[in-house]
Amino acid sequence: MLCVALETGRHVVLEGPPGTGKSTLLRATARAAGIGLVFVEGNAELTPARLLGHHDPALVLQAGYRPEAFVEGPLLRALREGMLLYVEELNRVPEETLNVLITALAEGEVVVPRVGTVRAAPGFRLVAAMNPFDAVGTARIGQAVYDRVCRISVPYQDEPGELEIVRRATGTDSPHAPLAVAVARATRSHPDVRMGASVRGAIDMVHLAEGLKRLRGEARASAETLRDAALAAFTGRIRLDEASGRRPEEVVIEILEHLGDPASRDPPRQTMASGRVLEGCSAARALREGERRTLGRAQLAAAHPEFVHLSPGVGQLREEAWERFWHQQPDRAVEILADLAAATDPELRRRARRLAGRVLVRAASCGPRQRGYRRLAAGEEGDLDLERTLERAQGRPRGPEDLVLRGWRSAERATCLVIDQSGSMRGRGLAMAALAAASISLAAAGRLACSVLAFSRNVVVLQAQGQPREVTALVGDVLRLRAGGTTDLALALRAAAAQLARADAAERCAVLISDCLATAGGDPLAALGGIDRLHVLGTGAEPESVRRGRELAARTGGRYLEATGVREVAAALGRLFRPG
Repeated sequence: MLCVALETGRHVVLEGPPGTGKSTLLRATARAAGIGLVFVEGNAELTPARLLGHHDPALVLQAGYRPEAFVEGPLLRALREGMLLYVEELNRVPEETLNVLITALAEGEVVVPRVGTVRAAPGFRLVAAMNPFDAVGTARIGQAVYDRVCRISVPYQDEPGELEIVRRATGTDSPHAPLAVAVARATRSHPDVRMGASVRGAIDMVHLAEGLKRLRGEARASAETLRDAALAAFTGRIRLDEASGRRPEEVVIEILEHLGDPASRDPPRQTMASGRVLEGCSAARALREGERRTLGRAQLAAAHPEFVHLSPGVGQLREEAWERFWHQQPDRAVEILADLAAATDPELRRRARRLAGRVLVRAASCGPRQRGYRRLAAGEEGDLDLERTLERAQGRPRGPEDLVLRGWRSAERATCLVIDQSGSMRGRGLAMAALAAASISLAAAGRLACSVLAFSRNVVVLQAQGQPREVTALVGDVLRLRAGGTTDLALALRAAAAQLARADAAERCAVLISDCLATAGGDPLAALGGIDRLHVLGTGAEPESVRRGRELAARTGGRYLEATGVREVAAALGRLFRPG
């Protein structure tokens, strides 16, 4: 595809993750075709002047703006000589520099002040490369660029191809190459990893394993040697999901232990036993497994008379109609939206989740923000409190034990939202839970990050304490939950206490949204240790549900508030988090 595109005069963008051979591919193509190649590294410092060229200040001061005072940039050189201009990391290039490239692509010429018009010679092509999965220091490429280029996706090679690359790059037929390639490939599909390692990680692991084996005098690399080589080669290359709560070392060791069984080459799997707290990799897997239970169009139409009006066809969602429905009947609107977020139709499901994230975050952002302060308190570290030191030592301190130190101690409230995802929370219940998650996350923004748990038989950690997530992503995960199963409320409260224990706060508060009717596990009243205050948003109207909810809240001096609709949830959270 690249050869044909260049032969027919097309400009090209090569998209793919690092280490897939984009630069190698282009250099080999240019060398085989006998075409010159001008290389440009794309970054925030690539200004239009650096791309086009500039007048040498010393020569201009000496002789004025003469042609010989102009120093050509890579773009002008490629235009004049009909060469390939290769721009790496295109999505890191500033917008004003991209505008210069657009002119060259569209007109086949550029106008340089005091130089004149430079027209492209036959053979000039732009070939750009970018990693579309990296969001740090990058910008979105505008449609004006994409409209003038052909896009070629460059994926990772298959396993035999990567194994051959490792053997050629290392110059050896190492027996450790298959394991190194297997580790690299496993990182790309591990549920805790957002971006896996390229074949460069496998190359480095082979080099390090062979070197460590010689240094340690081993006839064959030991398990410890292979582990050390893998940790050095891969932990800096993988990027973990922000919500995983794990370290790169843990993920690499887990992959190595799994690959110790030569019969398996899939990412590690863990069984979901009853009564477990699932975090990181296990939580992501639980969300995916629950997401398999979807609702077809016939089911949605039977459950909601408004469905055909809101979604007249496959993949369609009339957002304006839903907004009107939302203003008229908010409870029915969020109930149907939560079900649409579980639709079998993937495009409808995507549109519903996007709409839910926007609407629920907008509704939650109208609420108050949690305020905090810090107070001066005695402790084991900080500044010397001279007055109290003299008082303790009766005017003459004799040793370190007489010193009194003071430091600023956090007085914010740490918060954990505990969401019931049992069968009683279908439809409207999960939508209310998503609104609660957005409200509490926004209320804690800028102060102490909150945690969010969902529970039925197991507990799924959606957001760990001290690891804040983007609010719309958190809302999306709540809507991915599938209501059903038993209700182990005691396990959920113990998991909340464990999350709150990670925070340095004056008060550790949990907010439970549930009907409080436990159907599994121990006594919830005996599981409140570590929670200073428990507030209950009661979703059940039955007397027994209300009684148990009030009893739980009263045990810790918390409040019980009815939450049978979205307006009630918003009002209840407003009362709980009202400043002052």
